[in-house]
Amino acid sequence: MQPHPNVRAVQDALDKADARDGSATPSQVRLLSDAVHTAQAAADALGVTVGQIANSLVFNADGAPLLVLTSGAHRVDTAGLAARIGVTTLQRATPEFVREHTGQPIGGVAPLGHPSPVRTLVDTALEAYDEIWAAGGVPRAVFPTTYAELVRITGGEPAEVA
Repeated sequence: MQPHPNVRAVQDALDKADARDGSATPSQVRLLSDAVHTAQAAADALGVTVGQIANSLVFNADGAPLLVLTSGAHRVDTAGLAARIGVTTLQRATPEFVREHTGQPIGGVAPLGHPSPVRTLVDTALEAYDEIWAAGGVPRAVFPTTYAELVRITGGEPAEVA
């Protein structure tokens, strides 16, 4: 069975970045038996803590997309984050805005594999975990990585987001 085009795009981006899962093993997108639309559902399906889930949240930052990869244990402080990054308005993006800029649906937005680069912030709280899990392009796809790898492969900026 052929993988979903979004999953293929994410795996291709992982391969191109020579992404590793925390060991010498290349990162591989894995399909869960069911879709996981929340960090808690993903954590339960993987048998990990919710803090190990890298939630992919897309915001409309003064009209430009901003991807915030935050620990599933956190909520983003939008007012504080807007002030820190110098934008006037920072609001959760609509599903249409998310798909336009990432090519992926809410609940499955991966940190990479988008049609064009998206400014990305990576929650420094994720650094506390040896292994973290990120979405793989659709709501039932995930891949393991580390904080350092996530920053490297996304070109993301480490940030306090909570």
